Amino acid sequence: MLKGTKIYSIFTGTCPKCQKESMYKTKNPYVLSDVFKINDNCSNCKLKYRLEPSFFYGSMYVSYGVGIAFAVTAFLISYLGFETSLLTAFIAIILTMTALGPIIMRLSRNIWINLFVSYDKNLSKK
Repeated sequence: MLKGTKIYSIFTGTCPKCQKESMYKTKNPYVLSDVFKINDNCSNCKLKYRLEPSFFYGSMYVSYGVGIAFAVTAFLISYLGFETSLLTAFIAIILTMTALGPIIMRLSRNIWINLFVSYDKNLSKK
């Protein structure tokens, strides 16, 4: 349904240009030994994922914003939703950030590459 949009590529981790295959060697972000391993290029459209040396260092800036969004959400749910103490709310933030760290990292990389590469609908027909 959302195929062909940046949202689809961001949430699925697929190639931002053709959206045919995963950018990552292992789709599961919780395989911690492979969490940073990314394919060199797409086997379908030949897009080189590392557009330049150290390309994904820029995703650290995105990661900060995504992490803040997750932390604020955890705080609001814990403190306002369940009416816990402030200490419990901060523990909820720490647990959320620890548990979702690999997802935040992948999501940040997906957002970062989608800022620079657009979907090509002609490639999806091949």
